Parts: sequence; C-alpha cells; structure tokens
Amino acid sequence: MFRKTFIIATALFGTVFAAETATIGSVNFATCVTESKLGKKEQENLEVMRKQMGALVEKTEKELKEIAGKFEDTEFLDSLSPKGEEELKLKHQTLEEDLARYQNQYYQLMQQAQYQLIQKLGSQIAKASEAVANDKKLDYVLNKEACFFGKQQLDVTQDVIAEMDKQFELQAKEKTETAEKKAG
Repeated sequence: MFRKTFIIATALFGTVFAAETATIGSVNFATCVTESKLGKKEQENLEVMRKQMGALVEKTEKELKEIAGKFEDTEFLDSLSPKGEEELKLKHQTLEEDLARYQNQYYQLMQQAQYQLIQKLGSQIAKASEAVANDKKLDYVLNKEACFFGKQQLDVTQDVIAEMDKQFELQAKEKTETAEKKAG
C-alpha cells in the first residue's frame, strides 16, 4: 500500500538517484497543530498571552485617546494652569512611549511564543511520526507541506495526531501523579 520508489533530487548539486523501494507516509504539520490535544492546548496558551498583552495595549491606547481628547477641548485647556497643561503634555508623551514599548513587547513576545510553539510541536510531531513509522513499517514520513503532490492513501496525519494525543495524555497523567505525590 505504501510501496513507492523514492527519488531524491538535490537541486543544489543537480544530482538525482533512485533509492531502493521504500515505504513512505506523509503528515500534514498544520493539521497536527490545529487538531492535536497538545496543539490545541498550546494555541489556547498563546491566545491567553495575546489577550493579556492586547488588554495592556488597549488600556494604554484608551488613556492616550482620552488625553488627546482633552487637548482638543479648548475650554478644558483654558481652565488648566500652565503647570497643569505641561503635566498633561508630559503624561501624553509618557503614554505614547509606553504604548510604543508595549506594542514592541507584544510583537516580540508573540513572535517568540509562536516560534516556541512550532519548535515544541515540531518535536512532538517528529516523535509521533517515528512511532507511526515503526508501527506501519514506514521508511519515511515526510511533511506533506514540503511535497507538491501526495496520494491520499499515503497520509498518516490522523495516526500521528492519535499518537500525539496518546503521549499528551500520558504526560498529563504523569504531571498529575507527580503533583499528588508532592501534595500528599
């Protein structure tokens, strides 16, 4: 069922050679990320982080908008002393700087978190792919996104997700048992 002649083409050197008949499976990385228990958990964690940082940015933007509105209100500005107006300008400038800093931190944090998510899930997908390959006697499990074409019968994505979920459950059970031992 999975027997195909595997051809390796190296564009860098322009060499092509045929390997012995090999068994091949493919896995859809993105599907593993979106459908596995680990992927869903990591995406939830990422969303919580995004909301927390987003709330801080939104709060600062709201404060900045309120102060900007005060600058447009001539009656309010006329009622301020020169010192009060200077304090308002200073607060506006500080909020602008804070907002820029928060936005920069937000983007850096999100980029780093996404990178770590991909690294963590990539590692788990590789482990699960190896287990599926051993179980199904496959010589290769390729990332489906790296292929231009692959027959559906070569797809082992759901098997890899099932293996990832199995490992996720085992790790969760181990964490619970460890926590109970420490508490007890």
